[in-house]
This record gives sequence, structure tokens and C-alpha cells, in this order.
Amino acid sequence: MEQALTEARAAGARGEVPVGAVVVLGGAVVARAGNRTRELNDPTAHAEMLAIRAACAELGQERLVGADLYVTLEPCAMCAAAISFARLRRLYYGAEDPKGGGVAHGARFYAQPTCHHAPDVYSDIAGREAGEILRDFFAARRD
Repeated sequence: MEQALTEARAAGARGEVPVGAVVVLGGAVVARAGNRTRELNDPTAHAEMLAIRAACAELGQERLVGADLYVTLEPCAMCAAAISFARLRRLYYGAEDPKGGGVAHGARFYAQPTCHHAPDVYSDIAGREAGEILRDFFAARRD
């Protein structure tokens, strides 16, 4: 999760909402990313989506069976679906997102009967630190 927090800080330094994600397979980091929605003018360029795409490209496959995703913020419904479609084994996330989350809040994607694959989910992993990064980012924007 420390590497995901590093990616989140880097995203914040670029003016992006500070969210970071890391894909791990067999104990090795396969891909890492931070949000780039503004930089790429792409509403789908969330950290999770970019990390999943990079991991699939690195491994030369469309699925990430046996891989784990570490992300600093509860994934939205779009990212939760991508995690499911990629067949990630486990999802570890930091801060909860009551407004935009799609795992424990909102759509609760993995609880839907139409969800074909649900990863094991572990929340509040470095949640305090991940939340502080987000709060500090938005507080600075309001000043």
C-alpha cells in the first residue's frame, strides 16, 4: 500500500485527485499508476484502470487471475467492474468513499447478482493516511 500512497501523492502533485493503485502478482509489483483524468482528458483514466491496463499489457493477457490490487481510495462502480472483469484475486483499499464508492457504498458492485467475479475485499488499509492525502489536497484547493 505504501507504493500506492506514493502514486497518490504524485497524482496530487500533478493536480490530479490523489489516488494511487498498484497491481501485485506473485509478490512482485507488475504495474502502478496514479489518476491522470485531467492530463489525458479521459474520464476513465482512474488509477485503478491505468494500473489494470498496464498490468495486462506487461503480462500480455486480458485477465489478472491471481493478482491483487492495492488502491488508496474505495473504487468507483466503473473501477469495481474493471476489477471484476480482470478477475483480480484481492482488492485492498485505503479510504472509504461514501459519495463515489462502488464497493462498500453506492452500487456495491460485488453484491449484485449480475456480478460474475468478486475479489476478496479488504478495506481501511492505511485508510487514515490515504484519507489525509485526499483531505489535504481538497483543502488546498479551497484556500
